[in-house]
Amino acid sequence: MNKSHFQMMAGYGAWANRRLVTACRALSEDAYHADRGAFFSSIHGTLNHILVGDRVWLGRITGIDSGLRDLDARLFDTREGLAAARSSEDQRIEAVIDAMPDAAFDGSLTYTTLVKPTTISTPMRQVLTHLFNHATHHRGQVHGLLSQVPSDPPSLDLIVYLRKINS
Repeated sequence: MNKSHFQMMAGYGAWANRRLVTACRALSEDAYHADRGAFFSSIHGTLNHILVGDRVWLGRITGIDSGLRDLDARLFDTREGLAAARSSEDQRIEAVIDAMPDAAFDGSLTYTTLVKPTTISTPMRQVLTHLFNHATHHRGQVHGLLSQVPSDPPSLDLIVYLRKINS
């Protein structure tokens, strides 16, 4: 996996997030915030957790502390506040990946975990793979929660994104 792979994943993540945000705008406030028994309770709670994870990992990657100390931190109470922050964070992810020198992908990242603080060193390629996999995993949960509303959840398949950018 080289830089272009992670640039593609950053673009895919931004695309998938925009599609979910658009789908969520069609929901009532009650449907969007309802506790659906998910790990992070609601659609909003799950989208919030994705943003928390991205901010924590980008803070580690850039060396700029995110200030977050809790994976359950609630960053925004409104869907529009969260949507605006999501868009900004997606741009930031793309910019960080674009700015990384090629040699950085061969290195490691040393960081301290939030839960049971421990210092760990992980190859950068694995860190970035986790960053994107984490978001994909939780977007899948949001997709499932949207199916409960009911709504017509958008396709989030990577191949759909790839066909779009390669056409």
